[in-house]
Amino acid sequence: MTATIAATTLQEHASARLGTDVLAYVSLLGRIFYSAIFIISGPNHFKAATIGYAAAQGVPLASIAVPLSGIIALLGGLSIALGYRAKLGAWLIVLFLVPVTLMLHRFWGVSDPQVAGLQLAMFMKNLSLLGTALIIARLGSGPLSLKQD
Repeated sequence: MTATIAATTLQEHASARLGTDVLAYVSLLGRIFYSAIFIISGPNHFKAATIGYAAAQGVPLASIAVPLSGIIALLGGLSIALGYRAKLGAWLIVLFLVPVTLMLHRFWGVSDPQVAGLQLAMFMKNLSLLGTALIIARLGSGPLSLKQD
């Protein structure tokens, strides 16, 4: 409860001091920064090397699943960045991240400590991205959105 009061007080103070307009742009910038990884990486899912890597990791029907996941990531990222049906876009990101994280970043099954460490870092990165997607799925896109939801 105290943390909630402190966060509310901080937000009220920032709004009064910086102005609501500035905070709206901060929210927009945050959406763009968050979405960039999905928008930029989406087209890579159509490359033979990406499909081959996924197939080597045991992804079933990789030649279909990987390009489809690229479309899902790209649409989810654009939805969040633009603030158009961002809650739906966030669920697309969740749909993308859960299988990718569990299938491609299995740090627990890697014997090489350096590779295991890299996979653990990628796994944790995806968990943080997943957490943010869940927050957006609940709260929506915020200000400066094409369509707030």
